[in-house]
Amino acid sequence: MKADSIASTPAGRALVGAVVLLLAATVVGLIAFWPTGGSGLSSVSGTESSTGASQAFGGSSLPATVDSSSIVRCQGPVAQECRQIRVTLGGGPDNGQSTTITMGPTASSPAVSAGDDIRVVHVATTPGAEPDKVQPYQFADFDRHSSLIWLAVGFALLVLVLARWRGLLALVGLGLSLLLVVKFLIPAILAGSSPVLVSLISALSVMFLMLALTSGVGIQSLAAALGIAASLLLASLLGLIYVHVAHLNGYTSELSTLLTNFNVHVSLEGIVIAGMVIGALGVIADMAVTQASAVMALRRTNPSLSARELYREAFVVGRDHLSATINTLVLAYVGASLPLLLVIHSAAVTTGDAINTQDIAEPIVASLVGSIGLLASVPLTTGLAAVLAARMPPEAVRGHAAHAH
Repeated sequence: MKADSIASTPAGRALVGAVVLLLAATVVGLIAFWPTGGSGLSSVSGTESSTGASQAFGGSSLPATVDSSSIVRCQGPVAQECRQIRVTLGGGPDNGQSTTITMGPTASSPAVSAGDDIRVVHVATTPGAEPDKVQPYQFADFDRHSSLIWLAVGFALLVLVLARWRGLLALVGLGLSLLLVVKFLIPAILAGSSPVLVSLISALSVMFLMLALTSGVGIQSLAAALGIAASLLLASLLGLIYVHVAHLNGYTSELSTLLTNFNVHVSLEGIVIAGMVIGALGVIADMAVTQASAVMALRRTNPSLSARELYREAFVVGRDHLSATINTLVLAYVGASLPLLLVIHSAAVTTGDAINTQDIAEPIVASLVGSIGLLASVPLTTGLAAVLAARMPPEAVRGHAAHAH
């Protein structure tokens, strides 16, 4: 699609101008809120980031391979069976050496077998401890690095085989999006910036990356950009309102305890809203791109359709797509809260009390706010794309394949 075709009408020029202003505001936001002077916990609390981070998750771990596993009597007055493993260290100053680790009682310790790859942490020696009771290393967890890498490789290969060039661009966009979260969103929040504003800037940045790489520059992507932005803004405003209405202060989560321990001063309410915005971005973007694509496909099929007719026909597609996408969003939050739901059910907590707890109310509000943003994206994007497509010359909507599912 040629740029001069889009800008050949007042509607096209208005569309381009609006998206350029939105892009400029996003870039200005990235520059203004980009964290400087370091990132992570150390930039806020003034403590060593390596110490703080490692302390939060049990200490810096080292790789090790289990050579043997056996059952021994636990130390102490109570007669219990404990699991004892012999491991070969794969890193650190004792790399290549073997050591024995006695784990907890078998009823509460994981079933570790010979050949398993695990992570261990070095334990400081207590002054005056008996040499035969000194255990320099402790079991930390299973080593999941290789399994995660193989799963990611399999995912990437499947994307490339099925989507080919588009899949490669989607993977590049995914990598850049994750990099943006790690390098901008998280450090900016820890540096004291508004989580709501920073998350909205991050979401818009991810949106532009995704659309540029997968859809290119055209009426479809430009209309989708405005529809996504408007829906995200609505979700942000609703989240901001209902976090206060429902008193979701975020202080019941484990996050609040960790941040308090590290003397990190951030708005926990803002983090709740930021999670809602980032969580809703994917489904809103998918819906907006689908609707813009449906309008363009209808316009290519029948150039004589008016804006009203384009909207009516494309809205039918969006209505059918909505039910499945809303289920996707809601079930994603249900899946994330499943362990907590199991605990509540086993404790015989009533439904009314369960819903009233902040840990349950938060995903409920998040899923409803995201769903409202999703619902709004259908008429917003469809209407905008229909008006623009009807006013564009035929050559301006050619050459774009419809978004398929």
